[in-house]
Amino acid sequence: MGRNEGEGAKVTELAPDLPRDPRHDPVLREEVIAALAILPGERHVDATFGAGGYTRAMLAAGAAVIACDRDPDAIAAGQALVAEADGRLTLIHGRFGEIDRLLAERGIDAVDGITFDIGVSSMQLDQGERGFSFQKDGPLDMRMAQEGESAADWLNRADEGEIADVLYHYGDERQSRRVARAIVAARPLSRTAELATVIRKALRHPPGAPKDPATKSFQAIRIHINGELDELVAGLSAAERILRPGGRLAVVSFHSTEDRIVKNFLRERSGGDAGGSRHRPARSTPARAATFDTPARKVRPGKAEEARNPRARSATLRSAVRTSAPAWPENSTKESMSC
Repeated sequence: MGRNEGEGAKVTELAPDLPRDPRHDPVLREEVIAALAILPGERHVDATFGAGGYTRAMLAAGAAVIACDRDPDAIAAGQALVAEADGRLTLIHGRFGEIDRLLAERGIDAVDGITFDIGVSSMQLDQGERGFSFQKDGPLDMRMAQEGESAADWLNRADEGEIADVLYHYGDERQSRRVARAIVAARPLSRTAELATVIRKALRHPPGAPKDPATKSFQAIRIHINGELDELVAGLSAAERILRPGGRLAVVSFHSTEDRIVKNFLRERSGGDAGGSRHRPARSTPARAATFDTPARKVRPGKAEEARNPRARSATLRSAVRTSAPAWPENSTKESMSC
C-alpha cells in the first residue's frame, strides 16, 4: 500500500497563523489532511474550494495550493485568503471535472495531491437567496455556477415521469411519483418554501414532526440541476491524469450514490475488478495496469464531530495513492461507473 495505509496516521499539526474559517468547519478535516500526507513545498489541489476550509488546512501543512470552484461567489470571497497565503494559493473559477484542463492552461501537468468535497457547501446552504435549502425561503434556484437552467425552470417544464425519476434515483425518495404528481399540480413554483410545502403535503407530514421529508427531494433536484454525478465521474478521471506517481487522492461524499461511484472507481483502478464476480463477470478485454494502490478503508466521522456538525453524519472519506501506471482512457471511467 501507499503512504495513506492504515487509519492511525498522525494528523498534521495545524499552524496557528491560518486558523479555521468560522463560517465553515469542513467535515473530516483532520482525516483528509492525514490521507493527503502533505510534505512542505508540495503542490496540492482543493478541487471544491467552497469557504476554503480544506485549503486553509493544506496551507497550514506547508503545501502550495491550487483551489477551484464553479461558484463565482466562492472565488470572490476567497480573495482574502489568497492575500493571507502570501503567494501559496491560486484560485481558479471553473468546474472540478475539468481540473486537468484548467491546470494545463496554467502550465501545470502534475500535482502531489487532490481533494474533492462533493455536494453543496455550508456557505451556499446558509444563503437563502441561492435557493438550496428550505430552511430559509428564497428563489427556487440551486445553481452552483449561477448560470443555466434553475430548479424553478426545470420543475415548471419537466413532465411528471422525469421529475419522479430524478427524485427516486438522486434522492432515494420511495414515493417519488406521488411527490412528482403534487409538484406538477402545484405549478408554477418559484420559492423554496412553496416547494417544501407541496412535498410535505404530498407525503402527509405533520407540522413539527422530525426529519423533514422535503430533504430528499431538495437534494435530488440540486444534484440534477448541477449535473453533480457526471461531474464527479469526470473529476475522478481528471485526478487520475494529473496526480504524479505517489500522489494522493481524498474524496469526501455525502450521498450513497456518490460514495458508490468513488468506491467503484478506486476498486477498479486498483485492480479489484480484474477477476470479476458472480454479480459482475470478468471482462473480455485485457486488464489494464492499476493506476491506484489498494485504497485505504473508508473513514466516517466520530461521535464528537457528528455532535459538533450535524452535516458530518452522512459523510464518507475514501482515499488512495497513485501508481506510476498510465491513466486509463477517458471513456473507460464512464463505462465502469455505469456498471
